[in-house]
Amino acid sequence: MTDHTTSREPELLTITEAAELLRAPVATLRYWRHLGTGPRSFRLGRRVLYRSDDVRAWVDAQHGQDRAGQS
Repeated sequence: MTDHTTSREPELLTITEAAELLRAPVATLRYWRHLGTGPRSFRLGRRVLYRSDDVRAWVDAQHGQDRAGQS
């Protein structure tokens, strides 16, 4: 039996948790969602959620774009 109480981040993040992870205000994530930019998100009922893998992939993509601009 595996122990799921390790210090791993949860697979699904609330908008507040995603904002904390990205060190950005919640309002910024809401604006990015409105514009269709930022990490992929979805609604589950009335809640906006982010998959932690999608947030990490978005950060990696931003880092890649920054690197391409420096060439």
